[in-house]
Amino acid sequence: MTQEQDVFHAGEIAAQRRAGAGDMASKVAGFIRDYMPEQHRDFHTSLPFLVISAADEQARPWVTILEGREGFVTSPDARTLALATQMAPVDPLASAINAGTDIGMLGIELATRRRNRLSGFIHPDGDGLAIDIRQTFGNCPQYIREREWHRVADQTPGEPIIGDRLSGDQIAQIQVADTMFIGTGQQTNAGEPSSGYDASHRGGEAGFVEIVDDRHLRIPDYAGNNFFNTIGNLLKNPRLGLLFIDFETGGMLHITGTATVEWSPKNARDPAARRMIDVTIDAVIERPAALSLRWQSDAAHTRPLVVAEKLVESADITSLHLLPADRLPRDTFEAGQHLPVELKIPGSANKVRRSYSLSGSPSDDFYRLSIKREALGLTSRYVHDTLKVGDIIEAGRPSGDFVIPCAACPLVLVSAGVGLTPMLSMLHAVAAEQSDRSVWFVHGARNSHYHAFRDEVDQLVETNRNFQEMVFYSQPLDGDRRGVDYDVAGRITPGPLLKLEVGPDAHYMLCGPAAFLTTIRSGLEGLGIPGDQIHFESFGPSSQ
Repeated sequence: MTQEQDVFHAGEIAAQRRAGAGDMASKVAGFIRDYMPEQHRDFHTSLPFLVISAADEQARPWVTILEGREGFVTSPDARTLALATQMAPVDPLASAINAGTDIGMLGIELATRRRNRLSGFIHPDGDGLAIDIRQTFGNCPQYIREREWHRVADQTPGEPIIGDRLSGDQIAQIQVADTMFIGTGQQTNAGEPSSGYDASHRGGEAGFVEIVDDRHLRIPDYAGNNFFNTIGNLLKNPRLGLLFIDFETGGMLHITGTATVEWSPKNARDPAARRMIDVTIDAVIERPAALSLRWQSDAAHTRPLVVAEKLVESADITSLHLLPADRLPRDTFEAGQHLPVELKIPGSANKVRRSYSLSGSPSDDFYRLSIKREALGLTSRYVHDTLKVGDIIEAGRPSGDFVIPCAACPLVLVSAGVGLTPMLSMLHAVAAEQSDRSVWFVHGARNSHYHAFRDEVDQLVETNRNFQEMVFYSQPLDGDRRGVDYDVAGRITPGPLLKLEVGPDAHYMLCGPAAFLTTIRSGLEGLGIPGDQIHFESFGPSSQ
């Protein structure tokens, strides 16, 4: 078994290569782990429900929800989740879960758009259940509709409705759905880290899932993290499970079937769809009022923002200054968080949703988004080429947990390319503290042509005696001056970071492309930095 196959199985590798994603294993090995970092443990144990995928006794995949009272999820250690709950006997996965089985799991917080995925083995544990983790990794917040949850005190589940095709009411529910969950799996090499099941979120405009007829659906596959967990599983095992939730009544609509992948979709309603998943339905189970949880459908909370200023920061980065169109104060944010935006781009049938890190100071009265132009990026090209001062965009509330992790510890802010955006916000935030906290700002750019915010960072460093800076240029221009424009020729590597003498309590904040993060994170850990003192945020195709 190669290192590549330890991270991804053959189906995922084939899907990545067909989509032109390249060698993802070498880029993301640092993201996919066999344990949960502290922030992921805290996240899962704060959730009121978990999304689970697995196969029943007939090897049919299903997706379901496990819920419980506040605190029903605990984490005895970094490789285990304990669940103080039981499966309902009518759940399509009840027998499999109670007998112990491989699962995929998604922890998702709709209100803040945070999510984290893992795979492992679930089994009975006393009066509850336990999950032994095999792989875990974070996910980008794209396409998640924000919803606040609440719980009803008295809820009586209805009798399950079972069939082999969709009823008229079920079709109507899917036609207005903006959220669904999908479960897939394969066990070609049972016991290997890349084997097992996966639970994933899918979202879009209401009705993004196309109804062909009562036994056929088409699901658009948008740009994502390039892992291709779902499609890679389908290439090895075409069976899948789907789950649609009635957020107002707590009902669950479970579907199991088979799928084929349409790599060059024809007649897709949304031109942003990169691929289509064509589903043939084998069985349907509708469970009215199955959950005690309810979600407010009007909690998406978007507000119009006006583009007050548009500034070119470098050869490939442009900033937008955004103010609330209603002239009321903007929502607050923590340095390092991102802002979800919705754009109506000509030629796109639906609004395009993206999330971008906030690059400005949390004390500014406006939001600043600094966006890199990507040659194939639908949104980034629109922002750079078409969007103008005075235009209106919609935005949700700032969110994200990539924030300063401690009150006074030294920080090493390490970024590459446009990954400097959350780091710059953190630098502003620490400057506003007027404390003695030591901060190193370490940034890698191609050269001065692509070095954004150089003057802004220099000024912050010069006016704060506890700030220091180190700049790497991977391809310096003839006119770039070492010691003036940059400090080191080449790419950032872990070794120089250990020579900064920041002390054993320093926390390292990393942001940049996946390959960069993998190299720096694994290198720091190899040099003795504890994993819980290394925090990272990635960017990639899904953010463009």
